[in-house]
Amino acid sequence: MFQEFFLVPIIAVAVVIFLIFFFTFVPLGLWISALAAGVHVSITTLIGMKIRRVPPARIINPMIKGFKAGINVPINKLEAHYLAGGNVDRVMNALIAAQRADIPLEFERAAAIDLAGRDVLQAVQMSVNPRVIETPTVAAIAKDGIELRAKARVTVRANIDRLVGGAGEETVIARVGEGIVTTVGSAATHKQVLENPDLISQTVLAKGLDAGTAFEILSIDIADVDVGRNIGAQLQMDQAEADRRIAQARAEERRAMAVAKEQEMKAYVQEMQAKVVEAESQVPLAMSEALRAGKIGVMDYYNMQNVKSDTAMRESISQIGAPRQQKND
Repeated sequence: MFQEFFLVPIIAVAVVIFLIFFFTFVPLGLWISALAAGVHVSITTLIGMKIRRVPPARIINPMIKGFKAGINVPINKLEAHYLAGGNVDRVMNALIAAQRADIPLEFERAAAIDLAGRDVLQAVQMSVNPRVIETPTVAAIAKDGIELRAKARVTVRANIDRLVGGAGEETVIARVGEGIVTTVGSAATHKQVLENPDLISQTVLAKGLDAGTAFEILSIDIADVDVGRNIGAQLQMDQAEADRRIAQARAEERRAMAVAKEQEMKAYVQEMQAKVVEAESQVPLAMSEALRAGKIGVMDYYNMQNVKSDTAMRESISQIGAPRQQKND
C-alpha cells in the first residue's frame, strides 16, 4: 500500500510532463484545423517542422487555403520554399489569383519569382489589371532648334514569363524617354510634333521597347507637350559672343604688340638722341683741337658761328609764322 501511495503521484507527474512536451511540439489545434479542412498532415510531420525551426502555421495555413481553392502543392515544397527565405502565403495567394484569372502559373515559377525579390501577387494582379506608368518630363530639340518638353503615360502589363531576369520600370521609362528624344529630334520642325503628337507614340511602339523587360507595353499616350526654349537661337548667340570675345582678344593682342613696338621705337630714338648729344659734346673739343692744330682759322670759326646764328634766326621766324598759318587754316 505504501508503494502504491507514492507511485500514483509519480505517474501523474510523468503524464503532465508528457502532455506539456506533446503540446509544445505538436500544434494540436492546427492539426485539427487541417484535418477538418481535408488536408492530411501527420503529427510526426508537425513535430519535424518544430525541430527544423519552421513555424507550422506558416506552412499549414497556406496549404489549407490552396487545397480549398483546388491547388495541391506538396508540403515538402512549401517547407523548402520557406527555408529558402520565400513567402509561402504570398506565393499561394498568387497561385489562387492566377487560377481565378485563368493565367497559367506553376508553383516552381511563382516560387522563383518570389525568391528573385519581386512581388508575385502584385505581378499577377498587374497581369489582370494593367498599370499606368507616368514618365517624367523629357526635353528634346527639333531640327529647327526649338525645344519641346513631353510627358507620356505608358500602360504596361506584367509579363510573368519574364519576371525572373527581366528589366524593371526604370528601363521602360528610360527607353520611352529615348524614343521621345529620337522622334522629336528627327522632326524637321517642332510644329510637326505639336500638330501630330501620335508620331511619338507610333515611333516608340515600333521600336519594341518592352523587349527584355518584365512588362508588356500596351499603349503609350502623350499626356502633355510644351514648347521650351529656342535652343538654336541661343546657340547662335553664344557662338556670336564667343566670336566677339575671340576678335576682341586678337585686337587686344595686336594693340599690345603695337604698344610694345612703339616703346621699342621710343627707346631707339632715345638711344639715338643720346648718341647725338654725345657727338655734339665732342664738337667743341674737336674745334679747339683744330684751332690748335691750325686746321681752321679764327675767321673760319666766326663764319661758322654766323651761319649757326642765321640758321637759329630763320628757325625762330618760321616758328612764329606757323601758329598764324594753322589759325588761318
